[in-house]
Amino acid sequence: QVQLVESGGGLVQTGNSLRLSCAASGRTFSTYAMGWFRQAPGKEREFVAAISWSDEITFYADSVKGRFTISRDNAKNTGYLQMNSLKPDDTAVYYCAADPNGDGSSEYGYVYWGQGTQVTVSS
Repeated sequence: QVQLVESGGGLVQTGNSLRLSCAASGRTFSTYAMGWFRQAPGKEREFVAAISWSDEITFYADSVKGRFTISRDNAKNTGYLQMNSLKPDDTAVYYCAADPNGDGSSEYGYVYWGQGTQVTVSS
C-alpha cells in the first residue's frame, strides 16, 4: 500500500510559480512511476506530467510543456511538480498518483491517488 499526500498549493498571480510536493508512505514508492493530474471545476480530470521510477523518462501534457517540471527524490519518497509562468487556466485541484506497473504514460495504470491540493491563479 502507498499513501500519497500533496502539499504546496495556493493562490498566486499570473506569471508566478509554485512547487507542489507529493509525500509517499511505503518503501515501494521508489519503484513506482509517479504522475500529476488536475481537475478544474466542471471539467474532466486531465493528465499533467509523469515520471518513471528511475526518473529517466518524463511525459508532459502539451499545455504545460516548457512551464512545468516533474521530478522525484526517491531517497525522500517525495515527488515534485515545479510550475512556472502560471496562467489562470492552470487553476485546478492537483493530484499526485502512483503507477506500480508501468512507466506512468497511461492514466489507467495509476492505482494510488492523493487527496489533492488546490492551485488558484488569479489574472
